[in-house]
Amino acid sequence: MPYSAEHKAKSKDRILSAAMELFSRFGFEKVSISQIMKLARMTHGAFYNHFESKEALYRAAFLEPLKGSRAARLVKGPLSLKHLTALVTHYCNLSELARKGRPGHEMILFNEIGNENPEVKALFETSYGNLKRMLEVRIIALSRLNKLPFEPDREAISEKARAILASLVGAVAIARSLSDEAERHRILQSAQKQILTMLGVNERELDSLLGGEAAVAL
Repeated sequence: MPYSAEHKAKSKDRILSAAMELFSRFGFEKVSISQIMKLARMTHGAFYNHFESKEALYRAAFLEPLKGSRAARLVKGPLSLKHLTALVTHYCNLSELARKGRPGHEMILFNEIGNENPEVKALFETSYGNLKRMLEVRIIALSRLNKLPFEPDREAISEKARAILASLVGAVAIARSLSDEAERHRILQSAQKQILTMLGVNERELDSLLGGEAAVAL
């Protein structure tokens, strides 16, 4: 007797949920179909009833849930320096990365540096472009509202967005490779301070921002 459409949809969701958790923690290369299906509590053979390849599952696991990601919600939030800081610290937050939940574009950047698989590389490039544009839009808006001490010059702000992403991804990649918890957090905090300084935050504001929501996030 064939399975109902509802049963098939639930089975696919179980595979996607397991894939999102494993891919966001370990990356594409370190996760096998067998591991995904074991976490989903389904047989290995059932995988191909829903996806033609691991690459197809990887794409679905990251593209479908993005609208509900915390990063996406933060982008739509109020325009303030504190809010931008919350967005920045989200990408630094190791506990957030390790927690079960719906991943965003940042997971791809953290896990897939240097991956040459064409499907994964394409997603990496898309994720980088999306995050860069997201930062540019918010920085330009804050600049126009005189909440950042520089003119809303698009090329200059584009350069700042590149530097922010390079600092974030590099800091998280290093921190996730260390076992010393204190040193992990020092690296993340150093990157955060560097980013806020790059945005023109003065020492007094810096202490205020790092002493509030940002410190809790880290």
